[in-house]
Amino acid sequence: MSAQQFPVVVIGAGPVGLAAAAHLTGRDIESLVLEAGGAVASAVREWAHVRLFSTWGELVDPAAEKLLAPTGWVRPAPDTYPSGGDWAERYLQPLADVLGDRVRLGARVTGVSRAGRDRLVDADRADQPFVVHVAHADGREERLFARAVIDASGTWTTPSPAGGSGLPALGEKAAADRIAHRVPDLEDPAVRARYAGRRTAVIGSGASAFTALAHLAALAETDEGAGTKALWVLRRGISGSTFGGGEADELPARGALGLAAKAAVEAGHAAAVTGFRTEAVERDGDGRPVLVAEDGRRLDAVDEVIVLTGFRPDLSFLSELRLGLDERLQAPVALAPLIDPNQHSCGTVYPHGHRELSHPEQGVYLVGMKSYGRAPTFLAMTGHEQVRSVAAAIAGDLEAADRVELTLPETGVCGGAGLFDAPESEQNGGGCCAAPAPALVQLGTAPATEQGRG
Repeated sequence: MSAQQFPVVVIGAGPVGLAAAAHLTGRDIESLVLEAGGAVASAVREWAHVRLFSTWGELVDPAAEKLLAPTGWVRPAPDTYPSGGDWAERYLQPLADVLGDRVRLGARVTGVSRAGRDRLVDADRADQPFVVHVAHADGREERLFARAVIDASGTWTTPSPAGGSGLPALGEKAAADRIAHRVPDLEDPAVRARYAGRRTAVIGSGASAFTALAHLAALAETDEGAGTKALWVLRRGISGSTFGGGEADELPARGALGLAAKAAVEAGHAAAVTGFRTEAVERDGDGRPVLVAEDGRRLDAVDEVIVLTGFRPDLSFLSELRLGLDERLQAPVALAPLIDPNQHSCGTVYPHGHRELSHPEQGVYLVGMKSYGRAPTFLAMTGHEQVRSVAAAIAGDLEAADRVELTLPETGVCGGAGLFDAPESEQNGGGCCAAPAPALVQLGTAPATEQGRG
């Protein structure tokens, strides 16, 4: 079999997967997009209530817009901010409609390999097409062949746990009825009732945690939500960079998220517990979760826990491929140094493409959120540039594939202090901006009883 006779299989019909199909279509390369969910952008639809911090101008892929233009589609005002629901309904769904039968829903990829070659076999390996196993929603199984595979399946279905060691905390799974791994939709009456007037622990320090804290603070200021309190559980201390870049962020809405979280703390709607690395989730006599730290501290019981500690890639269905992944980030080895949060806290990433995304297994690419492994700084525009380069490489247009066509906005956060608080002498001041690590400060921290010292 000649691999060139088969389409490029794209895994995932989210923003980056659909953009990949648009770029392939623009180069007259046949593609097939396989989406496990029952609708395109199924992951985005699960956070439809969350507003993005990127504008419409940064969320529409140029190749996709070119496909949409003949349909009469009108791009939303480029300087406005959509919600996840807006993004899905006003752009991603119309794009999928244009792509037509190139997109298949309810098609979950369960395995990818080389035809007739498991990962051990060298003989003629690169000459074989990829074989993709698919499980359909109706129970059917199917085997497809592909000339190349672009995995844009993201990381949404594999959130990281509360446990500070990267493993689920003891009792975390048993307490699943009180634990959420998503920013709650407080406009939903049932969800609102779950958090209104209650005490919620928010574990995490990124944009999602900022959003959850801001939403809970807004709920606390309503009559219905009187008494709503958040306990912000941080694995590190609070420093000058904890709340992001603020007004220095080149994405203003991203900076505003951190400022909103800071305002929630200063207004007393949230109390911060620092240096708390969760080891166990226990229950009090009323069944309420009690968080226990690795150092033995125990927090007072809460009603709910929201774990927003990032995501990690699902690599299980790629186990028969020869991937070159960084041992820490689980990102492609050439990309990892550019995005490693142990070294970089600016959020700026050198524009990259097919070369940084390639693997020992030629013809397979991890793109979008999945390409970043466990790193948290991904932007949609990065994914658009990735698939533009990858599509050009698959087409054999290396000049276009190697061309840099993207400038990323800075976060306004510098220091490169890494992921773990250490004595000042051990702090890494040589991060992306080579600025000294910010000193720890006290800001609206929880009283001693909350800190477990009383």
